[in-house]
Amino acid sequence: MKAVVWQHTNKMGVESVPDPTLLLSTDAIVRVTSTAICGSDLHLLDGYIPGMERGDIVGHEFMGEVVEVGRDVRRVRVGDRVVVPFNLACGVCDPCRRGLFSACDNSNPAPNARTVEALYGAMSPGGLFGYSHLFGGYAGGQAQFVRVPFADVGCFKIETDLRDEQVLFLTDIFPTGYQAAEQCGIVPGRDVVAVFGAGPVGQFAARSALMLGAAHVIVVDRVPERLSMAEAAGCQTINYEKEDVLVALRDATGGRGPDHVIDAVGLEAHGHGPGALLDTAEQKMRMSLDRITAVRWAILSCAKGGTVSMAGVYAGLVDKFPLGAAFGKGLVFRMGQTHTHRYVIPLLERIEAGQIDPSFVITHRASLDEAPELYKTFRDKKDGCIKVVLDPWGQPGQVHKV
Repeated sequence: MKAVVWQHTNKMGVESVPDPTLLLSTDAIVRVTSTAICGSDLHLLDGYIPGMERGDIVGHEFMGEVVEVGRDVRRVRVGDRVVVPFNLACGVCDPCRRGLFSACDNSNPAPNARTVEALYGAMSPGGLFGYSHLFGGYAGGQAQFVRVPFADVGCFKIETDLRDEQVLFLTDIFPTGYQAAEQCGIVPGRDVVAVFGAGPVGQFAARSALMLGAAHVIVVDRVPERLSMAEAAGCQTINYEKEDVLVALRDATGGRGPDHVIDAVGLEAHGHGPGALLDTAEQKMRMSLDRITAVRWAILSCAKGGTVSMAGVYAGLVDKFPLGAAFGKGLVFRMGQTHTHRYVIPLLERIEAGQIDPSFVITHRASLDEAPELYKTFRDKKDGCIKVVLDPWGQPGQVHKV
């Protein structure tokens, strides 16, 4: 089969690789009909996530048709059309029973778990599709076929005629944005929410905050087309390259700051000022894996007693973290990988009810063959690129800009 693979830092490639096979009786094989490039995939491209090996199949946003199941699979059948959460969960461990699916105890096997425990302490987080050997080493979904472990837990059937592009993002960015907003504990009709980052997750976080009743949502970014997309949803926007973001947020909230701030950026945050310059220098020298400008701004801008909700991916240790400001303001922090399985059905119901059409975020459609170049287009924010959807069975030379 054809698949997108990590070749080395700053290089993805498309290669012919063996088709996946059933390894356990609880597995399923899915023929992928749609897949996408996620912002967190760019951290793999740029070499900031440890544990990648040449030839690893990448991608964790995918859906398709079940073509084979293990003998112990009960809820999923051949022919079912399914979406698959980006994180793997067994469904029976203590975290899974508590709805903490991204913290699954059984989906990140040794020796991977022991390695990541040395970095993170205590028990390791759960496994992820296509996201390094620290998180299970599972082959990803930017491919024509994929093996799905724990198929009865990880395959969600789509039994309506909704298009792939309307439900594909239930695998990651829609639940990720929604969880980020839900974690804020928004008081409907009263609270102001600021979202740092107007990429795909930021777009869904902003719309989710509005769905949850935020009185006002302010989106911070520097890319005009991303800010325009947020404005189309009814959000106020701030271009941090044209105005002082902390002053602008105070002015927009009567001097107190937003009640809740969502970091939808993560470890490759852009910014300005001494802290941002030091972050960039340390990351380039691999003295740190993370640039934390977005977190810094979130803490400094948030109102007293507010919430900082972190949806962006972070990888390691950081310094220049304004802990004193967070303590002094009495801020609440909520963060972590999305418990995607918890949200698929409720958010699917919102789509079916016409409350949101997630395909709004798509700007580029292409075949797998165009993926390596589109990774760079997406990373470099060229050609108005916000979200790329790939057809694993499409012919080369079919890049379509929406």
